Amino acid sequence: MNLSKKKELVQKRRWRIRKKVNGTPERPRVAVRFTNKNIHAQCIDDLTSHTMTSLSTNLAEFKDVLPNLDGAKKLGSAFGLKIKEVGVNTIVFDRAGRKYHGCVKAFADALREQKLEF
Repeated sequence: MNLSKKKELVQKRRWRIRKKVNGTPERPRVAVRFTNKNIHAQCIDDLTSHTMTSLSTNLAEFKDVLPNLDGAKKLGSAFGLKIKEVGVNTIVFDRAGRKYHGCVKAFADALREQKLEF
């Protein structure tokens, strides 16, 4: 399978998930994206198209964090605390077309450890 076909299938999965997952001000969408070098997470209110808060390994305090299981746990717990500071207790999790295992599962479990409800 060539690379363009794989990208097309991933995009179709993203669209299929986004049809069902919508964020509101009371229950925002948490989107997580893993690249080969970084992890990006956003808390999004889809009604106003507003990013409430975001966190990435591009920031200076997370420069040593790699996009693996340990990095996903560290960034997930830090992001959970940041979401709590905004005043949100329940979220909708957007895995961006990736399977719910490995790094995505570790990130979600770290958010649950911060007492966030999915």
